[in-house]
Amino acid sequence: MEYKFEVNANEYLPLREVVFNNLRDAILKGQLKPGERLLENHLADKLGVSRTPVREALRMLEQENLVELIPRRGAQVLDISAEDIKNILEIRKALEVVSIRHACQKMDEESLKELKAYNAEFEKSFENEDYEGVAISDEKFHDVLFRSAGNLKLVAIISNIQAQVYRYRMAYLKVYETKTAVINHHRNIIEAVEKHDEAMGEKVMAEHIEHQTQVILESLKK
Repeated sequence: MEYKFEVNANEYLPLREVVFNNLRDAILKGQLKPGERLLENHLADKLGVSRTPVREALRMLEQENLVELIPRRGAQVLDISAEDIKNILEIRKALEVVSIRHACQKMDEESLKELKAYNAEFEKSFENEDYEGVAISDEKFHDVLFRSAGNLKLVAIISNIQAQVYRYRMAYLKVYETKTAVINHHRNIIEAVEKHDEAMGEKVMAEHIEHQTQVILESLKK
């Protein structure tokens, strides 16, 4: 079996982390497809490692709900149903609303500048139709909001949710109607933070995640 993804080495990380990062990126970018089997011996050959770090990395991916370990059959990339996505994004909306509330209360000037800088990258990537760049800068934009909450548990939970829906967000961002909507959402989020307007922030953030949910679910029907 031949796996079609690039291998990126990092001499400063433990082997299981290197394997985990490579497999995680391949899954999130769609290079490893839902339902595709992940055979330890083939992956070990591809990555130039023994089977032990591969086995450890697969367990880590299972914890992120990206891989399913099936007894006597090995591992496969986990598919997510429309109902799963709906439920995951419902949880994300609640957590995002909490984060924007805290951001409106206490985001400092340095973090606000960072938020605006990532949004500028976000809009530029959209103009260049660089959808991977859009997804990366969008994630950084939201990470600034999460950090402003000052709640490490919140950050950890949202990071896990982000990983589960990342591959579907790529399809969402390529929908033409998405561009104007999400750019306006981001600009309004920044305005709410600048004005310390919690009600506005919560309303816009809820609309932002609801729009994402609707477009992703529609894309799955096609």
